[in-house]
Amino acid sequence: MKMKKYIAPSIAEAMKSIRAELGEDAVIINSKVIETKKFFGLVKQKHFEVLAGVDQIEIQPKVEQLPDFIHETKKFTSTSVQNETKTPDVSEDLKKELADLKSMPKSIQRQSIESKYPEQLLPIIEFLRHQELNEELITEISDELFAHYEKLNSNVSQKELWHVVESSLRTKLKGLSMGGIDYDKKFINVIGPTGVGKTTTIAKIAARAVLEKKKKIGFITTDTYRIAAIEQLKTYANLLQAPIEIVYNSEDYKNAIEKLSNLDLIMIDTAGRNYKEEKYVNDLKQLINFDEEVESFLLLSLTSKEKDMEKIIDQFKDVPFQKFIFTKIDETNSIGTMYNLMIKYNKGLAYYTDGQEVPEDIKEANLENLLDIFFQGEFK
Repeated sequence: MKMKKYIAPSIAEAMKSIRAELGEDAVIINSKVIETKKFFGLVKQKHFEVLAGVDQIEIQPKVEQLPDFIHETKKFTSTSVQNETKTPDVSEDLKKELADLKSMPKSIQRQSIESKYPEQLLPIIEFLRHQELNEELITEISDELFAHYEKLNSNVSQKELWHVVESSLRTKLKGLSMGGIDYDKKFINVIGPTGVGKTTTIAKIAARAVLEKKKKIGFITTDTYRIAAIEQLKTYANLLQAPIEIVYNSEDYKNAIEKLSNLDLIMIDTAGRNYKEEKYVNDLKQLINFDEEVESFLLLSLTSKEKDMEKIIDQFKDVPFQKFIFTKIDETNSIGTMYNLMIKYNKGLAYYTDGQEVPEDIKEANLENLLDIFFQGEFK
């Protein structure tokens, strides 16, 4: 395979260069966003780095049109007969052949989709792939795009096509609940696996409640497995002049609720555990009373694998959480997973975070800012 790396200001520009040099059969192997600095590092520019490749097919006599591993097996057999001490290692060839066969369906699917739509639509479809929207959503959006394209007899600008895509995604997200905590609820409960930034996120939400809404708050932590987590939350509590209760069991939890009953809001920081295991979810349900006074959020990191996040969400199917919170949006180059999960599970978004600063690096979600960060100004 012939491969080459392209750097361009947009996916569309990169695709033009790829087709001009490698032809229509070229496929995108990898793509990412990079930043270049100009004027002594004072100005940053965003570019897309795209690795593309095209197969170089050699024409051979018909007798040779057999998979490589068959030829290797024939050579192995004849060599073994001639000299039993010389046994070529065909295992690596077999592994490579199997890996190529496994990758074929994805490659065929990509070529099928690209052959289905006119060339003018392909840069937009490639952008959706770069953002890692799932193939089902990409197909639905692409079909709407194609219908609009045909309706106007292909007499349509690129900007108008982008607006069609934005409208399609807007429709899919429109019915979902967006926005931050409900100040009518007394208890704010944040659940999620280890390492996703629960304690820091809770501190950000609490700081906003104190500074912007003038609420009296308190903290409850059930994360007694990590001393550092307790100390971190104590630090935030001291800065906000808020009481904190450490809970080890259900009796402690009841006592903590009673002690903090005079406050406006009680922020509950649960233990970060491997919630892909059902046991830990059941432990959490036994400890916390998910009644009408509690508003719960499931917090997930966008640096995690989508399949792992789906497994965690499925484990929480019996826990009444209202919305997602997604963290570490600044640590990934593609955010399609966030939209995939919201649409699949019909759950809205409360906040997304883009850094470690408290309370600055947290954004309350609404439909407009979700569309803005997805399209990254592509058609503005």
